[in-house]
Amino acid sequence: MSDEVLHSVLKGLPEEETLTANQRFKRSYRTVGALAVFASVAVHFAAFQFFPNIQAADLGVVHDELAAIDLPPEVRIPPPPEAIVRPARPRVSESILDEDITIAATTFDENPASELAPPPPDVEVDPSEQPVYVDRDTEPRLLNGPEMIRLMDRLYPAILKEAGVGGDVLMWVWVDEQGNPGNARINRSSGRIQLDEVALAIAAQMRFEPAMLRDKAIGVWVAQPITFSVGRN
Repeated sequence: MSDEVLHSVLKGLPEEETLTANQRFKRSYRTVGALAVFASVAVHFAAFQFFPNIQAADLGVVHDELAAIDLPPEVRIPPPPEAIVRPARPRVSESILDEDITIAATTFDENPASELAPPPPDVEVDPSEQPVYVDRDTEPRLLNGPEMIRLMDRLYPAILKEAGVGGDVLMWVWVDEQGNPGNARINRSSGRIQLDEVALAIAAQMRFEPAMLRDKAIGVWVAQPITFSVGRN
């Protein structure tokens, strides 16, 4: 069939039947695209219109409170010490000694014993008369402490107790080999003669476990404090 005959045949048919499949798809796609755009707009409008309103929570500003601190004092590093001067080299004496020099012999004939100084007197000092340190391995231990507290309350001067006057007394007390107190002296006064006298009276009634030196009981001086206080239990 010639082209002219084919053209005349197609010219007599409707326009829709003369289009190819690709052309017909393109025409239909325009309609489908328009419908898709309309549907998309409608969906977004419905989402913005009917979706719950979302608001961000107010979290505020969280911060730690700053505290001012005092800076440590500036530490100044001292300068390095000066160099130590080397000691001078000792000089050897150039004196020449005479080889004939001799030391005279010392004899009793030239120094008779009658002219010698007498030896020091051999006087034995009683350690209990004067506070001195006596070597020991074990210190004395007070045995009747509660009894001394009751005695202190009984001998406490009433006028001082009512006035609330107290004080501290430190005594030196000699403790003999049997643990009995001997000589007692005030080492540091309380400032009140009445309290010092009471402290000496209490020291006379103390009983000790004696000090020991190489498993032997000995007499020693001990420092014994006594505190007078109205509020003491």
